[in-house]
Amino acid sequence: MIDKPYVSTYQQSRQKRKIYTILLILLLTVIAFIISMNTGFIRLSPMELLETLLGMGTEKQNLTLFEFRLPRIVISVLVGIGLALSGCVLQGVSGNALADPGILGINAGAGLAVVLFISFFPTTSDVPVLFLPILAFVGAGVTAAVIYALAYKRGEGITPTRLLLTGIAIAAGISAAMIILTLRLTPDNYQFVAVWLAGSIWGSNWMFVLSVLPWLLILIPYVFIKARVLNTLNLGEVTATGLGVNIEKERLLLLAAAVALAGASVAVSGGIGFVGLIGPHLARQLVGGKHQFVIPASAAIGALLLLSADTIGRWLIEPSEIPAGIVVSVIGAPYFLYLLAKSKA
Repeated sequence: MIDKPYVSTYQQSRQKRKIYTILLILLLTVIAFIISMNTGFIRLSPMELLETLLGMGTEKQNLTLFEFRLPRIVISVLVGIGLALSGCVLQGVSGNALADPGILGINAGAGLAVVLFISFFPTTSDVPVLFLPILAFVGAGVTAAVIYALAYKRGEGITPTRLLLTGIAIAAGISAAMIILTLRLTPDNYQFVAVWLAGSIWGSNWMFVLSVLPWLLILIPYVFIKARVLNTLNLGEVTATGLGVNIEKERLLLLAAAVALAGASVAVSGGIGFVGLIGPHLARQLVGGKHQFVIPASAAIGALLLLSADTIGRWLIEPSEIPAGIVVSVIGAPYFLYLLAKSKA
């Protein structure tokens, strides 16, 4: 029989390793943040970067860093966190390891709402920036409700396969609707929609940061608070009900949080997929299945992934750039196929 003090020490050791792993990911994110500040057509040496951050830079350096580069970097971090947490919650609630707001069509629904608005209000300058996340949330919410209703079967609930196939079908339909809508757009708005569909971080000023930040400040603590509920839901409906969890209520609230995170993120980043799939998967491999550790690890990995993708996209073919969504897809599509083959096996 193993002594209790030994078990306690072993558990503490494992928890410390998980915390150190999360801190390591955060450190890598900080390093990527610093590298990204010096990536672009206009180079800043480490000393020039430090001087600019301390307020001693030239007018050109201040303009480059504070008006063009930093807002985009901050948005990349925030959107990476939002999409990864959205995927983490969706996977926990649905019991589907392949759930992702992009794959399930939630991102597409948010984008459709934005494109619909732009198609009837011809100039993007008329779009209130702070209104975009609300608009995207409505589109994402309606899409999620339709997917849930079509995937639900009385007596069986929602199976992972049915949810995945329904989401893919809805996403395909929304993509077709977007293509039709682009036919009535002006050239300027068509260019905007094309950039959005490619997953470029198009909202690159501080107003866009302010538009998405309040959503994350409210929803991230809520998701952390619900970590134990997500752990309980993973035990199955019978066990969760026996432990006193109101399953339908908790699912509805958590799905609303996941949709809101995805919608707010998509509103300022465009159609970026796979972040919500890769982040939680890597997190579970690194820190185990408890959501007290999976949630912060997912957020850190999502921020690191999208920030790195945007930095690589700006660096590869400068002065032009590759949208971050394409860079993530190059990584995410093979990873999704690998997970699909693994789950099938």
